[in-house]
Amino acid sequence: MKTIITGGAGFIGSNAAARYLRRGHHVVVVDNLCREGVQRNLDWLRDQGSLEFVRLDIRDADGMAGLFREHRDAGQVLHLAAQVAVTTSVTAPREDFEVNALGSFNVLEAARLSGMTAPILYSSTNKVYGEMTEVGVVEANGRYQYRSLPDGVPEHRNLDFHSPYGCSKGTADQYFIDYHRIYGLRTIVFRQSCIYGYRQFGVEDQGWVAWFMIAAQLGHPVTIFGDGRQVRDILFVDDLLDAYDAAFAAGDKAIGRAFNIGGGPANVLSLLELVAYIEQRQGGRFPHGFAEWRPGDQKVFVSDIARARRELGWSPQIGYPQGLGLLYDWIARNREMFVEPTSVPA
Repeated sequence: MKTIITGGAGFIGSNAAARYLRRGHHVVVVDNLCREGVQRNLDWLRDQGSLEFVRLDIRDADGMAGLFREHRDAGQVLHLAAQVAVTTSVTAPREDFEVNALGSFNVLEAARLSGMTAPILYSSTNKVYGEMTEVGVVEANGRYQYRSLPDGVPEHRNLDFHSPYGCSKGTADQYFIDYHRIYGLRTIVFRQSCIYGYRQFGVEDQGWVAWFMIAAQLGHPVTIFGDGRQVRDILFVDDLLDAYDAAFAAGDKAIGRAFNIGGGPANVLSLLELVAYIEQRQGGRFPHGFAEWRPGDQKVFVSDIARARRELGWSPQIGYPQGLGLLYDWIARNREMFVEPTSVPA
């Protein structure tokens, strides 16, 4: 089996690449190596199996076309390369569009023109649903929650892109679905919630679970945007990889479909609850301050994962108490891997 992974040196991509290498796949990692920590991830992958690295930016349409022509015999494709931060999209909207929307279009066109028949899975985001201001949000037990969505947000919820990031990822989300309808590409869309786990080098504008834990273990305070009562359903990276496997194994049942993939209602965590967890692990106070809400930040997002459970036979196996412990311990064992930041907002 040959597997192509765009963004394959990133957090999720390197975990996926390692899994497929262990299974004996020939893994083609495509990455421009622009993010902190990705070179470290790539070096970690090199001795794990049949790895081919292609340094390429998905904005390079000709380069992507050549890559897919060369590897049109691939058995599966994960498109994970992206600009990943809402805050960066607000300050640099053109770059955000070119990476997430145009870059994803380049991936689709390269696959179409190559005649590729492999399933191509795109990692979209819960941000495609927007702020959902019309949905009632209440405060209970020190956190926000939906007034009337006990199972979370389903896939048939209206899309309402909010922030340049939401627009660019949502554009690609819809292009992936439509390229199945119009051209027959075997595309799958995962609208992912908050993913956390090993090899996540959290930075100030994404990866908040890892970012808090890294900051705490380096002895730095964090800044919480908002009041800290906002919640997300969080999913450990190994469970996400299981979901990728389930989608590829599902065959035509998954093709042309969008799936919400997150921890679901059983794995909901607020920022303040994560602070409390860290303080309990460290046996002392974790310094933190507060700043204004960021544009497009949702007070609540919880995925309704019933479709994935029903159609893919998938559900999370690692509850958040276990997952938080696994990540905290991994950071503690690998502190030398983390460059101390100059500032540590959330």
